[in-house]
Amino acid sequence: MDRNENSLILFINFAGVALAYGLLGISLWLSTEVPLSTKGFWAMGVFMLTISLINVVKYRFDFRMSEDRLRRIEDVRNEKMLEDALKDEV
Repeated sequence: MDRNENSLILFINFAGVALAYGLLGISLWLSTEVPLSTKGFWAMGVFMLTISLINVVKYRFDFRMSEDRLRRIEDVRNEKMLEDALKDEV
């Protein structure tokens, strides 16, 4: 069920980003008093911001995954030590 919820959330986020880009494109297309170079600058800024946000989220996710992996390794090590200590006492 968790996988389905994640895919639904991802779909909603992708749809929101696509809608935002579509609306940005329409507003840049329809604004006749703004020069084309300014429109291009705005569009590049939005795309660069999007790429930066994707990188930030990716690096945070990678950091969290590495922390989780280390915690699981420590848990297994501690469990093994407890098993060995209990075997030695008996």
